[in-house]
Amino acid sequence: MNNSASNQHPTVDVHAHVLIPALQQLVAEKDPQGFSDLQALEVKRNGPESMANSGRMIKERWPQLTDLERRLADMDAQGVDVQLVSPSPSHFYYFAGERLSLELAKQANEAVRSFVDRAPERLNGLGLVPLQHPQHMVEALEHAVLECGLLGVEIGSFAATPADPEHSTVELSDPRLEPFWSRAVELGAIVFLHPFGCSLDERLDRFYLANTVSQPAENAVALSHLIFSGVLDRHPDLKILAAHGGGYLPTTIGRSDHAWKVRPEAQRCAEPPSTYLQRIFFDSLVHSPRELRALVEVAGPAQVLLGSDYPFDMGAGDPVDEVHAAGLPTADAARVLAGNAAALGITASAALAARPTA
Repeated sequence: MNNSASNQHPTVDVHAHVLIPALQQLVAEKDPQGFSDLQALEVKRNGPESMANSGRMIKERWPQLTDLERRLADMDAQGVDVQLVSPSPSHFYYFAGERLSLELAKQANEAVRSFVDRAPERLNGLGLVPLQHPQHMVEALEHAVLECGLLGVEIGSFAATPADPEHSTVELSDPRLEPFWSRAVELGAIVFLHPFGCSLDERLDRFYLANTVSQPAENAVALSHLIFSGVLDRHPDLKILAAHGGGYLPTTIGRSDHAWKVRPEAQRCAEPPSTYLQRIFFDSLVHSPRELRALVEVAGPAQVLLGSDYPFDMGAGDPVDEVHAAGLPTADAARVLAGNAAALGITASAALAARPTA
């Protein structure tokens, strides 16, 4: 192991993905119309130029997304000891009906478990839950953590469910998610917030705005739902890990604090919104030394962890170097690279320890 960041802790990348081809095949076979509609929505949201470029990118990076030996070699080259592996967010499939959504989540959980089992000293895993069907999220979470021994689950920023006119969109403030948050706390599970798609749709269909603007915007919206609705007051021990440094919210939190002071409808959380940033974990993937310093300053050095978005082109090819480039104090950099992961239960041996016994 590298252990360059700390003599006591391995260097941990909390944001890395794996592609599960069998999952896409399953959903395409069982709900061809829903899958076709999703593809059409992706074209609408991304535009033809970005869709073509993304297709080429995935083809080029297919080995990194599926081949274990290539992944481990890349980790060694980056100075990363351990990855927390989550499914590509393209596998959320939030259009799926109740029965299929559970089947997809459980198959994803089992696929991630099988993948990390091939290198348990280097990999930990996260599963999926059907955000579009809150009543089934606890079952999928328990399957991921208790049956598959994963460290938690990955969720999107929202789930659009047009087939349900009463609940057309599931936001993270939705009261129906309360049992899920409670169970996540009881299990000590990580909930990795990773947006995929944006309700701004075709307004972002050129210049790759569907990623560069939508991801940080969706992070900001989703985290604001969690904060302002009081979810973090009711569940103070919830382990929320936000991708992409939490997007636009952490470094523009002053406007949220002002709204909390002057608007009664924004006062459903007990404290100013900025105080909740010290209860949320963030990855370091902000692509700017200045922005990473600002994130560490506002959230605190105990709340930021190394994240690369491996192996996508919007990720960091040298994530450890990017943390060092921020010029953080030595102790803070060591926490980001290694020490903070232990607070989330991510260690070199966590996958082995968590693996269910027969």
